[in-house]
Amino acid sequence: MSGETGTTEITMTENAMTEKDVLVIVDVQNDFCSGGALAVPGGEEVVPVINRLAARFRHVVLTQDWHPAGHRSFASEHPGHEPLETVEAPYGPQILWPDHCIQGTSGAAFREDLDTNRAELIIRKGFRRDIDSYSAFFENDHATPTGLTGYLRERGFTRVVLAGLAFDFCVRYSAEDARRQGFAVAVVDEACRAIDVAGSAADTRRRFTELGIASLAAAAA
Repeated sequence: MSGETGTTEITMTENAMTEKDVLVIVDVQNDFCSGGALAVPGGEEVVPVINRLAARFRHVVLTQDWHPAGHRSFASEHPGHEPLETVEAPYGPQILWPDHCIQGTSGAAFREDLDTNRAELIIRKGFRRDIDSYSAFFENDHATPTGLTGYLRERGFTRVVLAGLAFDFCVRYSAEDARRQGFAVAVVDEACRAIDVAGSAADTRRRFTELGIASLAAAAA
């Protein structure tokens, strides 16, 4: 399942990568791929697409979900609740997940076939026990920053291109926050896969259209 945005599609050849563009590769980790604790359907299929993309960009950033054991977003921390149920957290509704991407485990590691050598920065997120973090820019309270905004601004980047997992959660939140922070934003549809919880993929496409977040085709990569 891809994460088609429904916005005007722009090809890589029409948008040559420049010094002002950065590719942000979101959470391509073992636990989000087949056999993982929170497998996104077809998650591993994004790896060859992303590797080709990364070779076309001069600048690459990786994000890594990095939870401590006993993270409050885990269903196992909420007796009587199951994964994918929603509870109320201090910062708003929180979907409960299976235990995943626990610090130092193989599930939290990047896929072995993902080319990480081009990355200039790795942003770890979700390491605070009491708050989840989908976005590469902010925790789920939408107030606690990861520091990525400042890094990108200091480096002089003006456009953020996103790829990875999952389209309708961590990619979505990252894209929306990047747009709110004043960056031009595009999402590479072929390089994403969705979980699709209660229509979340369709809702993501709708929000991207509303916010002017473009779909960037990777066919030429």
